Amino acid sequence: MSRLDLKKQLTSSVTVADGAMGTVLYEAGYDLCFEELNVSKPEEIYTIHQAYIEAGATIIQTNSYAANVQKLKRYGLQESVGVINQASVRLARKAVQNSGKKHVFVVGTVGGIQGFQSEQLDHKESMQALVEQVDLLVQEGVDGLLFETFYDFMEIKQLVIEARKRTNLPIIANVSLGDIGVLKGGIRLSDALTELYEAGADVTGLNCRMGPYHMLRSIEELELPYDIPLACYPNASLPGYRDGRFVYASNTEYFTSMSERFINEGVHLIGGCCGTTPAHIKAIKEAASGRTPVKRNIRLQPLKTETIERFHEQRPSIKDLVEEKQTIIVELDPPKKLHIDPFIEGAKAIRDAGADALTLADNSLASPRIDNQTLAMLLKEEGIRSLVHLTCRDRNLIGLQSHLMGLDLAELNDLLVITGDPSKIGDFPGATSVYDVSSTKLLPLIKQMNEGISFSGKSLGKATNFTTAAAFNPNVKHLDKAVRRLEKKIEAGANYFLTQPIFDEGQFEEIYEATKHLSVPIFVGIMPLTSSRNAEFLHNEVPGISLSADTRARMARAGEDKVKAEQEGLAMAKSLADAAATYFNGLYLITPFLRYQLTVELTRYLRAHTTAPLSKERKLQ
Repeated sequence: MSRLDLKKQLTSSVTVADGAMGTVLYEAGYDLCFEELNVSKPEEIYTIHQAYIEAGATIIQTNSYAANVQKLKRYGLQESVGVINQASVRLARKAVQNSGKKHVFVVGTVGGIQGFQSEQLDHKESMQALVEQVDLLVQEGVDGLLFETFYDFMEIKQLVIEARKRTNLPIIANVSLGDIGVLKGGIRLSDALTELYEAGADVTGLNCRMGPYHMLRSIEELELPYDIPLACYPNASLPGYRDGRFVYASNTEYFTSMSERFINEGVHLIGGCCGTTPAHIKAIKEAASGRTPVKRNIRLQPLKTETIERFHEQRPSIKDLVEEKQTIIVELDPPKKLHIDPFIEGAKAIRDAGADALTLADNSLASPRIDNQTLAMLLKEEGIRSLVHLTCRDRNLIGLQSHLMGLDLAELNDLLVITGDPSKIGDFPGATSVYDVSSTKLLPLIKQMNEGISFSGKSLGKATNFTTAAAFNPNVKHLDKAVRRLEKKIEAGANYFLTQPIFDEGQFEEIYEATKHLSVPIFVGIMPLTSSRNAEFLHNEVPGISLSADTRARMARAGEDKVKAEQEGLAMAKSLADAAATYFNGLYLITPFLRYQLTVELTRYLRAHTTAPLSKERKLQ
C-alpha cells in the first residue's frame, strides 16, 4: 500500500473509517489521558483497533487526538509527546498487519486546540504544538493525516497549509460546526470546506458535536464550486447524562439508513465520532459496501447571504457622551434584599444630581443580589440610564448569549464586561464558578452579535447594538503591562474602560501618559471612604485596590466618629475628582455600601466645579 493507494481510495470509492476511541476507553473505565494509554496500556488500544478493522473499517486513525504538547501538559506529560505519538502509529500499524486484511490504511490524527474556553492559547503557540505533532506522525510512517474537531477555522486552515509544505501525504480536514451549516464566527460550511480544499486538503468534511440528523442537514445545504471529496464522522446521537456519565444511543440500524443518505449526498468517507463503537462502523459498512461516490452539483454563483436587520438607536452611547463632554457615571450596587425603595430613591437622587448614567454590578464579590437587568428595566421607567455589568462567572455560554439577547431586546445596550470575582470569596463558597470564557474572550463574541451572528455562528436575524466597556486596574506595580492588556481588550472589542478606584492624585498624570495613545476613553474610578476600617479593608483585602499611607492615616485620625470619617472621605474624593478631571473626560463614582448621599454630593460638586472644556489632545480621555 502507498499514499497513492490511499488517495485513490478516498476519491474513487465510498470508504469506511473507524469510530470513537475515547468512547470505548471511557466505557472500559478509563477517564484520564487516553493518549497516554498507548504507552501504559498498549494492549487496550491494539484491541480497539482490531475491533474496528473487523467491523469493516478501511481507514483507522492513530490514538493521538490530543497528543500535543499543550494538551499533554495538563497531565504533566509534555515531555512525552514524541513517545506517545510514535506508539500511536506503531499500535495502529501492528493491528493492520495482524488483521490479514489488505488495503487498510493508518492515518495520523491531530485534534484542534482552539475553542471557546478561556484558557485558549494564541494561534502561534497552538500552531507550533500542532505542527510538531504532524512532523512526528509523518516521520513514523502514517499513510495520511486526519485533522479533526477544529472549531477555529483559521487554526485548521493554517495547519493544512503548514502540513502541505511538509508532506505530500493525503490530508483529511474535518471541522466541527457551531450550528447547522455554520462554523464559529458565522463562517459558512461551504466556504470553509472550499478554502480547506484550496489550501491543500484532499478530503474535507465534518466531525463531532452533531449526530447524523443535524450533520446530514448541513451537508444537504452545501453548495461547492468543485466536486470536493467529503468526509463525515457524526456522533452516535445527542448525548444524554445518566448517573454522572454521558451516554449515547445504541442505534446501529439508524446509522445504516443515515449512511445511505450521506452517500447519496456525495460523501466519500464515513466514520464515527463520540459515542460510536465497532457496531456503528459495521452498520456503516453495510450501507457503503460496493458503493461509488455520488457526484455533487457544482455551484457557479456565490452563496446568497442573509440580510441582517440593523437598528441603531438615536440615543448616543456612554462612549459617545464621554468623547464630547465631561461625563459622570455612578455605581450603585443592586440590593441584597427585596425591599428596593431605598435603592430607587438613591438612583433618582443620583440622576437629579447630574449623573449621566448609573452602573449596576453583577453580583459583586460573588454575593447574590437582585438581578441587575431587572433593576435596569425598572430604572428605565424612571428615565434613568444604566450601564449593566456582565460577569463570566455565573453563566455558561448558553446563559450568556440568552442574557445578552434579553438585554438587547430591553434596549439595555451599555455593558461593562468583566470576568468576575471567584465564587469562593462570596456568600456561597461551594458554588461553582463557570468561566466558560474570560472577559477578553466574551468581548469578540458580543462584537459578533453586533454583526447579527450568534456565538455558535448562526444568524440572529438582527444585529444587536451593544457598546462594551471593560475593566482597567492601574493599581499595579508595572503599569506598562496593564496597558498592554488594555490594548488586547481593545483589539477584542472593548469600546472604553472603567478603572478600579484610585486614591492617589499623583496616579492620574501617570495613567494619562501611559494611555494617551489609546483610541478609546477611560473613566477613572473615585470612591469616597467611609471609615478607617473601610480603608484598611480595601487596602489589605480587596484585590486591585491600593491606598497610600497618607490616605489611611487621614482616615485613622477621624477615629470612630462616623460623621467626621465620612466628611474626611468625601473631602479626599472631591480632591481626587478635581485632579482626575484635569486629565480625563470620564469620572466613575463608586457608591460605598449604598450610601448614595455621598456620591450625590460628589456629583453635585463635580457639576458645579468642572465646567471648563478639555483640550483637544485630551478629548478622548
